Amino acid sequence: LIQSELGIKLPPPTIPLPTAPPVEMEKEDYVQEERQKVGIMDKELDEYLNELLKRRLNATVRFGKAFSVTSLMSYLQGLFGPILYFDSLLSIIQQYGLANVEIVHSQGKTGMRTGWSLALFGEPGTGKTFSTRDMILGKPDAKIPPHGIPGRNRYCGGITPARFIRIGQAYTKRTFNFVVPEFNDWFRYSGMVDVLKLAMERGEIKYELHKEVIGPYRFDSFLSVNYNTTVFGRGYEVTISDPNFSAIEDRMVCRLHRLTKQRYIEIAQSQMKLALGEIDIEKGAQDIRSHVTLVYAIETGHPLVRAQFPYKPVMITPQAYDMIKEAREAILERIPRDVVRFSARLEDRAIRFACAASLLNYFHSDLDYIPMSEDALKYAIQLYVEEASVRSREEFKPEEILEKLI
Repeated sequence: LIQSELGIKLPPPTIPLPTAPPVEMEKEDYVQEERQKVGIMDKELDEYLNELLKRRLNATVRFGKAFSVTSLMSYLQGLFGPILYFDSLLSIIQQYGLANVEIVHSQGKTGMRTGWSLALFGEPGTGKTFSTRDMILGKPDAKIPPHGIPGRNRYCGGITPARFIRIGQAYTKRTFNFVVPEFNDWFRYSGMVDVLKLAMERGEIKYELHKEVIGPYRFDSFLSVNYNTTVFGRGYEVTISDPNFSAIEDRMVCRLHRLTKQRYIEIAQSQMKLALGEIDIEKGAQDIRSHVTLVYAIETGHPLVRAQFPYKPVMITPQAYDMIKEAREAILERIPRDVVRFSARLEDRAIRFACAASLLNYFHSDLDYIPMSEDALKYAIQLYVEEASVRSREEFKPEEILEKLI
């Protein structure tokens, strides 16, 4: 007002900058605080496992002798329907894979393990967060009990990428699952693609800022992320501006979410059943959580169970590679171009998924290894073909291939 009436041009007001501790102190505080959280999560796992061994061990082993990926599929389909169930199936199978068990063949080791990162992407409101966060961590106000391993899922809602890179140092030589509900937000910052690519490859991370150098360290955990994309009638387009983001997608098991009429109906029906109390998943959730926790503890050599149950690797069979090869040939035959839009990592992830799903069969036999489950392999082939279709801008219909393969 003074400026306009008297013609006086005043300088802009000075906004004092907030004071901050030295960068090195801030870095140390972040890492130390995270180490304390890791200790709390370790205690959570120990307490849950102790209670399981005292009260539910025999029941959990009995459950495990009959449990399989087909049982899990039936349980989830009964809750959510024939479309929505697959997302929760992926999230729960990923929990089994967190044990990062060796994958072997009849002649020895393959160099592969069962762990993998998961990405659900697509249109908003399609149930992505429900599957990766609520089903794993639980949501008490919606009467959704947790299905995931206690103390092994680090929720990252609201964490900036810079903080994630710092706290990653607290997880060196440890395997956790980082649940990231808004993955898009991390890529507003430059340089995240290269760092995350290294993290997923278990490479050495070293991140240089203006006044700080983070690392070097190795990130040994996995990610479970959601992000929104623009979905078309055929294919999709990411809303992340970094053109190299495809390198991140290439290193995860990915699942496209399109809001079809059928998906909309299943979401609406599930919401209504939950609100009316018609879905009671308490017993099923406890059985699954107890089983995945016990298998995880056994396969990671937890001291509470090390003397009671043996470590078992997963044995891959020539049949698995034959089925993958058959699927590959059918896919390439239906792609009308010479250029393929996806990499051979897609086959690697399909095998890891099948082996992680086979861990559900730990208690099925007294063998010193876990045979790859035929049902798990079928789901892996389905995942492989459907993701190849999405990556190829849906130039072929996956159901036409799957009808002949499975």
